[in-house]
Amino acid sequence: MKFTTSDGLSLHYTDQGAGLPLLCLSGLTRTGRDFDYVAPHLTGVRLIRLDYRGRGQSDWGDASRYTIPREGNDALELLDHLGLERAAILGTSRGGLIAMELAQTHKDRLIGVALNDIGPDLAPAGLEAIVSYLGRNPSWQTADEAVEKRAALMAGFANVPRTRWQAEVALHYTQTPDGLRITYDPALRDAVLNNRPENPPDLWAQFDAFAGLPLATIRGANSDLLTPETLREMQRRRPDMHVAIVPDRGHIPFLDEPEALACLQAWLKDMT
Repeated sequence: MKFTTSDGLSLHYTDQGAGLPLLCLSGLTRTGRDFDYVAPHLTGVRLIRLDYRGRGQSDWGDASRYTIPREGNDALELLDHLGLERAAILGTSRGGLIAMELAQTHKDRLIGVALNDIGPDLAPAGLEAIVSYLGRNPSWQTADEAVEKRAALMAGFANVPRTRWQAEVALHYTQTPDGLRITYDPALRDAVLNNRPENPPDLWAQFDAFAGLPLATIRGANSDLLTPETLREMQRRRPDMHVAIVPDRGHIPFLDEPEALACLQAWLKDMT
């Protein structure tokens, strides 16, 4: 399904099930398909998934508008399009940053928030890893080659079946006669590198804006973006926050791991 934003872009979304509205916001370069693995385990929810502008099946647009505030506004416009006053958010990486932005600017639209491997302090090593591939097509020529390379290169991941890496490659690359291609606007790289604000927002203040909302955080035990120190500070500020640490996972857990599912189920129970 598609809806049109206030600045004229057509964005793709899916809307399935009934119950608690749960808006799923994916990682920076990814799509609503990020949540394919966890979706079968989420019952009693209306699962809404958005492809950000410039990603997946959504329109590409002015790259200068590939920003967290604009993407947060797109999420609110989707809720408006669906006639929803409020929704819970499950935010993976970039999606969690959008949730923090919305907590500070439109908290009245939120029912609760679950963060997947993201927090108010982003470790430099993790950011550098993302920049290293952002906006660039892989050198791999075929899906089979990508599966082999991805399994070897994904630092922090272990005990992942080959079928999962095959699914990941199928979700995030398109096969062309010239090799594999990314499924998002390559200009996202320049948008991220060039549109950093002179005065970055205080993400801890944004995190503190979650006060009163049911909250959960899932961390990959080997994550290079969300450090143990940051998670401990998040827990100190929100001792009621549901927390899961997923073994054998880096950035980001797939969310169908037992630890992640237990955390999400406890969080959902707080809102139903």
